[in-house]
Amino acid sequence: MAAADVREQVLASANVLRWEIGDEVHDSLMESIFEEASRIAERVVSRQQGKGRLDLERTVDRIVTSRIFGFPLMLALLALVFWITIVGANVPSRMLASLLIDTVHPALKSLAAFAGAPPFLNGLLIDGAWLAMAWVVSVMLPPMAIFFPMFTLLEDLGYLPRVAFNMDSVYRRAGAHGKQALTMSMGFGCNAAGVIATRIIDSPRERLIAVITNNFSLCNGRWPTQILIATVFIGSAVPAHLAGLVSAAAVVGIAVLGIIFSLAVSWGLSRTVLRGEASVFSLELPPYRPPRILRTLYTSLIDRTIFVLWRAVVFAIPAGMVIWLVANLRIGNASIAERFITGADPLGLLFGLNGVILLAYIIAIPANEIVVPTILMLTVLTTGMTGVGAGAGVMFELDSTADIARVLQAGGWTTLTGICLMLFSLLHNPCSTTIYTIYKETRNARWTAVATFLPILLGFTICFLVAWIWRLSA
Repeated sequence: MAAADVREQVLASANVLRWEIGDEVHDSLMESIFEEASRIAERVVSRQQGKGRLDLERTVDRIVTSRIFGFPLMLALLALVFWITIVGANVPSRMLASLLIDTVHPALKSLAAFAGAPPFLNGLLIDGAWLAMAWVVSVMLPPMAIFFPMFTLLEDLGYLPRVAFNMDSVYRRAGAHGKQALTMSMGFGCNAAGVIATRIIDSPRERLIAVITNNFSLCNGRWPTQILIATVFIGSAVPAHLAGLVSAAAVVGIAVLGIIFSLAVSWGLSRTVLRGEASVFSLELPPYRPPRILRTLYTSLIDRTIFVLWRAVVFAIPAGMVIWLVANLRIGNASIAERFITGADPLGLLFGLNGVILLAYIIAIPANEIVVPTILMLTVLTTGMTGVGAGAGVMFELDSTADIARVLQAGGWTTLTGICLMLFSLLHNPCSTTIYTIYKETRNARWTAVATFLPILLGFTICFLVAWIWRLSA
């Protein structure tokens, strides 16, 4: 509506009011209204904000939301957050592992032996349940305690709405919502937290797309697998001075591939089972503001880190018991694990994997953090290696990358196995914590099943194609 039309309507209303209550009362009433409006304006409108600050904010916005600099800055900032998370988590992760696994675990074993606990109960509860819980806490807690505060800090500073602004057109072309960029970024910390973050999307259809595709974000539980395999199989294939750079590039490439899959699957869902037009949303870019440290710490550590970690621990404890059982319960002259691996090896090789990897991803569904120690334990179990590990069903890791490489190579691993594992680590079913969270958020078993089995179907398909092309070109 034009300003002149608004003015005419206001004047007409004032004339009607004057006719109804009289000129004298009308003038007094209007004067009191204007005085009250002036008092309110004085209280809520800041007149001290200098022009320089406004100009600075506009200049920053022109850079961070520009078509030229917006995306490179966003990727660089995301890479910086990942680097700080990975490097910063190394020391506390090692400290927690040393405390929970190297110190408390032997102490519990000694206490159980002193108390005369049956060997079966000793192994099930201490080598199984305790070790699984210890691995999850030591691997999962430090990265989340670093990533989530940094993510919340960017949110408080006002940068994340600019990310949604930059990504809106990309996701709209895929039939999704611009805010899916934020939930995807949260998924890099933890997919369960990313699923919960989809609450910011108002459209039920677009929110469901964001829920289903969040698993394509490489969560912190999968980073150790990616970094280890890239170092052992990708970095070792190039000169030593380039190994670190090439390994890092391979891991970043997998993360970017996850974003591409997120967009591709969003596009497919929005044109099939979740058909519809992408909604248009009004995004008001808030002013840049200093972070509120206490609120940031509470939101990130209590609402996100502890909440998600507790769910992961609850699911990891029974998983550890299952791992110990399949490695120790025997059918004839072989354990359940050995029999499964022998039978599953031909199927695994078809996809460039092996039976050890398939079993590890089945029994480690509750937590991606225990995949690597489970793979090492199962490899030692099936190859009969001595002097490595602490026995059947006891998960372990080795400090030396060279020692890990020797164990895996003894298990028949090749460069193809490493590449396919990196792809399968990205494209496989969500962990139990995320599956449970998806069901809690959607309240729908069918969509939970879609979110669970769609990634693993893609994973097997991509791994099969890669293995087929690799062998064809060999």
